[in-house]
Amino acid sequence: MSASQFDQMIQESQEKVKVSKAKVSAVTAQMESARDKMAAGEDADLDIENATLDDVQNHADSMNANIAELIMGLDDTTAGFSQDFDQMRSKSGWENFVGFFSKGKSESMRQERIRTANIDDKLQDLISKSDIIVNLLQDQLETLEEQREKVQQNLSSTLDEREATVQELESVRAEILALDPKILELENKIAVEQDAGARTQLENALASLNEQYNALVQQEQVKIAKSQTLERYVEKGKTWVDSLQNQAATQMVLINKLQTDTQQRVVLYDALTKSLKTAQQQEVAHRINEIGVETDKEAQTAMAGIGSATNKRMADMMESHEDNMVFAREVIEKKAKADDRFARRFSAIVEKHDKNLYG
Repeated sequence: MSASQFDQMIQESQEKVKVSKAKVSAVTAQMESARDKMAAGEDADLDIENATLDDVQNHADSMNANIAELIMGLDDTTAGFSQDFDQMRSKSGWENFVGFFSKGKSESMRQERIRTANIDDKLQDLISKSDIIVNLLQDQLETLEEQREKVQQNLSSTLDEREATVQELESVRAEILALDPKILELENKIAVEQDAGARTQLENALASLNEQYNALVQQEQVKIAKSQTLERYVEKGKTWVDSLQNQAATQMVLINKLQTDTQQRVVLYDALTKSLKTAQQQEVAHRINEIGVETDKEAQTAMAGIGSATNKRMADMMESHEDNMVFAREVIEKKAKADDRFARRFSAIVEKHDKNLYG
């Protein structure tokens, strides 16, 4: 992958993150609008239904697939390290030519070239590109956490309100149930009452009870409608919070993998370069011909081979790198775990992206 292609992928990822943040914020805003309307006693059904999550989730999958490709694209950067290691192993064309006349001079030239070799620029480029992607992911993660907190707070309030509404509904139903025998009793009395005055009084009492009954039935309908609206909001809110949590977890897995990979490569590649500069056994470098993870593994194999085969000067050098190697092993353990999480979460994402199976 060329530098321009990588830059283009970064721009695409930045745009996808921007759109994703807008979509997430829009859904949360609709949820908040629904909550405000419910608090004001207004109909919030439209806002709740408009808070569609499928489109957001599909875009998030597409965005993460794009960023996953971007992370894997960093392997192209590590390919440059393999070439450097191979050049440190082999003689240049000029050194071979000089070797026809003076083998000692040729070896001296090669050792001087190795001694002055420098991969710092490429390491810095690797770190820089990694930082760009991490910043993208971190920005998205902050948005997800912020929106999740907002929805969670509203959801808690709505759960309390629905509980209160259900209690009020039960109270109204209890009052309705208590009126039923009273109404029936008055109707029976009216049916057998012969005195016109007494009958009129009973009918007035019945009318009053019926008025209370109808008012309570109307309250019951209002409470039921409110409870149903709150229930829909609660379910939508729970789903949205769960979606935000899953998206945040995905971001954290990506960030963890990217940081661990970069940290490991920087430590191992720098340590290997220093080792090759002082080691006489340059043949170990020819195995460093794979990119990405394979390069990481071969780098550590090379370090082990150098440590077991060099002279006292090499042993002294290795002792000075003890701290580096201890740290490298710790990082490799972290990377294995990060790789496992990454593989589990992104096999589906990459498959959707490659086959365009969104929707």
